[in-house]
Amino acid sequence: MYQDLSLYINGRFSGVDGRRQQPVFDPSSGEVLGQLPWAEPEDLDAALAAAHAAFQTWRLVSPLERSDLLRRVATLTRERSQEIGQGITRDNGKPLADAVGEVLNAAEHVEWHAEECRRIYGRVVPSRSPSVRQLVVREPVGVCAAFSPWNFPFGQAMKKAAAAIAAGCTMVLKGPEESPSAIVAMARLFHDAGLPQGVFNIVWGVPAEVSRHLIESPLVRVVSFTGSVPVGRQLAALAGAHMKRMSMELGGHAPVLVFDDADVTHAATLLARMKTRNAGQVCVSPTRFFVQSGIHDQFAVEFASALRAIKVGPGLEEGVQMGPLIHARRFEAVQALVQDALQAGAELLTGGLRIGERGHFHAPTLLARVPDHARVMHEEPFGPIAALQRFETVDEVLRRANALPFGLAAYVFTQSVRTSTLVSSAIEAGMVNINHSGMAHPELPFGGVKDSGFGSEGGTESFDSFLTTKMITQA
Repeated sequence: MYQDLSLYINGRFSGVDGRRQQPVFDPSSGEVLGQLPWAEPEDLDAALAAAHAAFQTWRLVSPLERSDLLRRVATLTRERSQEIGQGITRDNGKPLADAVGEVLNAAEHVEWHAEECRRIYGRVVPSRSPSVRQLVVREPVGVCAAFSPWNFPFGQAMKKAAAAIAAGCTMVLKGPEESPSAIVAMARLFHDAGLPQGVFNIVWGVPAEVSRHLIESPLVRVVSFTGSVPVGRQLAALAGAHMKRMSMELGGHAPVLVFDDADVTHAATLLARMKTRNAGQVCVSPTRFFVQSGIHDQFAVEFASALRAIKVGPGLEEGVQMGPLIHARRFEAVQALVQDALQAGAELLTGGLRIGERGHFHAPTLLARVPDHARVMHEEPFGPIAALQRFETVDEVLRRANALPFGLAAYVFTQSVRTSTLVSSAIEAGMVNINHSGMAHPELPFGGVKDSGFGSEGGTESFDSFLTTKMITQA
């Protein structure tokens, strides 16, 4: 069963009810799963007004009470993880195990924020006069307009909501129209946990129309966006024009540096699983593979073999490790990158084609000897494509890895402490993983540099976007 889809404004769920609507599809089959109601301008205004009114009281609620409520949300999330995960698999396509894992990881984020919000501290600054008291306090900013993506429809949205609500802010969230069931389920979690009306609201519609309406509203004080670099640039410009605080977690084109002394089998096996996670539709997915000459050929053989071993199919089928791409446009974009690379002189080691006749299934693909001018070396592929190049020296590979304007995640495989220390310091990325991948934990900041955005979700930095600093001096 696929749940009914709705808006959630001021504590009330509202369906189509004469509103514009759009169909939601199963990317595995093309089946229409349901109809998603779009928010009309009056709905957006109602959501903003509800969030603004709720902020006047929610900002004063004790951190202990906010913590207790978020703990209830975390408990409910775990109890409903299978149900929510099945919805994600239906409208997103990822394997059920990955979908449920996303939900359970989000529960950890909620629980972590529930605990950490009790420790949002200020400080006393020693004064120059004994008759003066100087305080620094941190206060919630206000109403947040949040925009979350379809590739992790539950996890990305919950990171934003947990941090904002824990900090004392209220939120209007525009979730992903392609994969909406998780967002409606999230609203139900907050509703059933007893969150006051108006603190959390969800809306849908034409992205450009909704984002402009929300960001331009004088009631909105902070903007939180996760998505592509081009859209992020547009929203950042719009928010900047209205002097709105913002956090931007944008796209990446993650370099992988595999040195001669690496454990080749470990690296190839791990990277094949990471490359095909969510069909490569992950902002931190490894994409540009730089392998040192001494092990290049061995890595290419083992990596291609590991990719071919990935079981691709509908996400609800037993044992499936990779599902379809989200829609036809994404499939066509991936195919175009493959064809461009081949025309530029790359060698196809595995994959490159559609799998089956239904749905948007693309075979895990490894391209070798990819020239620098191929589009896949410059554009985020957001699909199951790995582009392989050979390198000789550390200086050379660092120059090539840092050549793009992206700077989200990077991966390094080496047994040398000296090499790992040098590379982790010199590589331009917000997150560097050495011999493994470890970025999903709530206690760690998640964010990028350069065109990959600014601000972090997770870690103690998680609250920075939702808190303002106030200095109080009193004689």
